[in-house]
Amino acid sequence: MAKTVVITGAGSGFGKGASLALLARGHHVIATTETEAQAVALREEAPQLTVEKVDITTADVAKAAAWDIDVLINNAGAGQTGPMADVPIDRVRHLFDVNVFGTLAMTQAVLPRMVAKKSGRVIIVSSIAGVMTGPSMGPYSMTKHALEAMGKAMRSEVADQGIDVTLLNPGPYLTGFNDRMADSMWEWFGDDALNAPAKPLFEFMRGVVTGDQMDPAEVVQRMVELVEADVTEENNFVPPQIRAQLAAQLG
Repeated sequence: MAKTVVITGAGSGFGKGASLALLARGHHVIATTETEAQAVALREEAPQLTVEKVDITTADVAKAAAWDIDVLINNAGAGQTGPMADVPIDRVRHLFDVNVFGTLAMTQAVLPRMVAKKSGRVIIVSSIAGVMTGPSMGPYSMTKHALEAMGKAMRSEVADQGIDVTLLNPGPYLTGFNDRMADSMWEWFGDDALNAPAKPLFEFMRGVVTGDQMDPAEVVQRMVELVEADVTEENNFVPPQIRAQLAAQLG
């Protein structure tokens, strides 16, 4: 049965891929983008999509309250690497604004209509970094751990009202996001940093984050499956073995 699905962060990567895949399967998709330029580009590429500019850190979120939807895919996110001793606090605040507070704001905006009809699903795109971390991954991982707490609490809280909440935990996929995140610390981290002696370790982690990235079509397919599933698991790791693989790689 066709569903009405809202996807945040649909201007690129997983969000764009899932928007097009779900549209092709007959679902009504409202693809939201951070900027108007992204919205214009997506409308030109896929005129059959409903595209809205929704920066989840702004009052744009109020738009979602008017939409009668079946599934919300909280995909929008920001990345930042760097040692906890040195990372600029404003960068950490920005991560929480987008990844945690923006995600919660979108979810709270759509829940009243879901509760009223006693039906709906919220898919939260977490990460493998939501359940494990490593050197330089602290800033990003902090926010994804927070999403894990949010999603797992909410899954229990709204289940009796007919609403399903589930978490998607991708590993490293080749969308450009991981490369930008891995490079982000080098915009400000230098030889005068408190943790400068650990630079070789951070360079190693840069390779872990950007090396052997996989085809994002796997994550897009899992998003489609979660939209259409009768029931879901609390966590959905993609690929399923990613936790063990990264644990072995990090030693």
